[in-house]
Amino acid sequence: MSIWGKVVGAAAGLAMGGPIGALVGAVAGHFAVDRGGEALTGANPEAEVAFTIGVIALGAKMAKADGVVTKDEIDAFKEVFAIPPEEMKNVARVFNLAKRDVAGYDAYARQLANLFKDKPDVLENVLDGLFHIAKADNVVHSSELEYLKSVSGIFGFEERAFEHIRARHVALEDSDPFAVLGLERTATDDDIKRTYRRLVRDNHPDVLIGRGMPPEAIEIANRKLAAINAAYDRIEKERGL
Repeated sequence: MSIWGKVVGAAAGLAMGGPIGALVGAVAGHFAVDRGGEALTGANPEAEVAFTIGVIALGAKMAKADGVVTKDEIDAFKEVFAIPPEEMKNVARVFNLAKRDVAGYDAYARQLANLFKDKPDVLENVLDGLFHIAKADNVVHSSELEYLKSVSGIFGFEERAFEHIRARHVALEDSDPFAVLGLERTATDDDIKRTYRRLVRDNHPDVLIGRGMPPEAIEIANRKLAAINAAYDRIEKERGL
């Protein structure tokens, strides 16, 4: 099912509330004229819609305050969410609605933090998605980094955890593979192997699907897993594991 059909269905069948609920209602109004709401399906359709709209809204708030959604930003979002070409105009519309929304980014971040308070892995995936959008112009600007750090704090992540997430989005040749795994360079070989196995297990698509994660979160987790594997490969060569 198209995520936009789910948005219309959510507006009709879920009492989501908060700034995300308000944005869902505003977005649904644009689509309901042309298509009816589709039946909500999946383990947790409210979470799926909230995750998608939340990332769009936070991405829009992070975008340059010039009133224009850039093609790079939309393309980056398309990569994360596998949006078909015919839906690209709808992504841009949601970005613009979120930009004009009087609610601040912190209101969206707090609602997501509350919705996924028992699923920090989902909140981490939100940050991964935002980092991907921030990198659309091949650099994460200092203002964007401060924004991401603030959202991370609202989500309840400590600074070390944020740096761990950030390390996954630095160019491979510049990143510290130990930081990508959330380890110090003094970590023992056994610690490295144990941490790597845990990260692979926790981010494996089958495990995430079993937890009822939305498909968008699973796609982001796949990208995270690729960064984790690349970091471990570098450590293997460095340590001779």
